[in-house]
Amino acid sequence: MPAVQTDSSAAHGFRNAVLTGACGGLGQALARQLIAQGAKVALLGMHEPALAELVALAPERTRSYRIDVADSQAMQAVAQDWLAFAGMPDLVIANAGVASGFDTAQAEDLQVLRRMLEINVLGPATTFQPFVQALHNHGASRCALVGVASIAGWRGMPGNGAYCASKGALIRYLESLRAEWRTTPVSVHTVCPGYLRTALTAHNQFAMPGLMEPDAAARTMLARIAKGHTHIVVPRRTGWLSCLVNCLPDAWADALLRKQPRKARWGQSGSNPIPGLDAHRDTELRAKNK
Repeated sequence: MPAVQTDSSAAHGFRNAVLTGACGGLGQALARQLIAQGAKVALLGMHEPALAELVALAPERTRSYRIDVADSQAMQAVAQDWLAFAGMPDLVIANAGVASGFDTAQAEDLQVLRRMLEINVLGPATTFQPFVQALHNHGASRCALVGVASIAGWRGMPGNGAYCASKGALIRYLESLRAEWRTTPVSVHTVCPGYLRTALTAHNQFAMPGLMEPDAAARTMLARIAKGHTHIVVPRRTGWLSCLVNCLPDAWADALLRKQPRKARWGQSGSNPIPGLDAHRDTELRAKNK
């Protein structure tokens, strides 16, 4: 596969990026656009063929790492390798995330909640930590730390408590980090996508207003990060709709949301895989819930 040519007209200006969740729909779109604009890109993910395909676009400027984002020791090793290869990044995007329906009445769902919190909340902190440490040690240089949260973090939704809780926690973590670094060259950006056409939404049975293609979302994200926007919602109209729902009395909003079909729980038909959960238990649950 031929290497991608640098787009000299790219306005984002990022030269060195670290990206987790590079194998997913939004992650791949971000990776391809960063590579196309000439950036060096560290690609972190779990699916080796997808990582290899991205590296092939610009092998001289990319490296891939198959890693669990909640593994702090592994992330330290990745950061050391990337810093030695490419130097300090000016963009770190914590994009890795998982989604699943959740039922508190089911004991097996508790491990889903635990793992989702590890990936969706601990994962961004683990991703940022070695680079923030390097910034401390060597003096803060210009760098954008980006956490990909979700509009789902704005309000709890029936049957989706684990995902909403994890994304809500991520939003608060990013707020804290933003306050800590506000007077430095380091900026902190919270991205809240609505519904994107990715594997995480492919089996949703409920309404997804404003469904957006990952490529368009990635372009919007990078452009707004480069302009210094610290709160980014894609698409904006979905954010406004969510705000309207949140303005309703709780009883009205709850009644409206309860009418929507629930997201499939882990192990049910149409559910999303969750890396790191026991494969045997995964197979057992799927067989039970067919």
